Amino acid sequence: MIPSTLLRAPHTTAVFKRAQNGLFAGKTKQYGNNVPHSKQKTRRSWLPNVQSKRLYSEILGTTMKTKVTTRALKTIDKYGGIDGYLLNAKISSLGDAGLRMREHLLEAKEAALKQQAAPSSS
Repeated sequence: MIPSTLLRAPHTTAVFKRAQNGLFAGKTKQYGNNVPHSKQKTRRSWLPNVQSKRLYSEILGTTMKTKVTTRALKTIDKYGGIDGYLLNAKISSLGDAGLRMREHLLEAKEAALKQQAAPSSS
């Protein structure tokens, strides 16, 4: 098992605090200007497209309810599911919630391997 301190070492504090509570795949709040016909610019911001989804984990055998951006959903499909995404994606793009889920998956995977390796007493 990988110590959690090593997993959190390369991760820096998120600029977008809301991204710590879900899988945002590096998406953050963006800033720009509204520019009307009069050319009087006013500041505005755009938030990421966040959806609340239940994602099935084959390793855990259950669903996990989490907030996910649509960009992260595309990446999850690319990796073949939430398990593949959490285990293979860059640690810096997972965020705090993703790291917690990853640790949980690694522990469950390790426990399943230990159970398979144990000789059956019949």
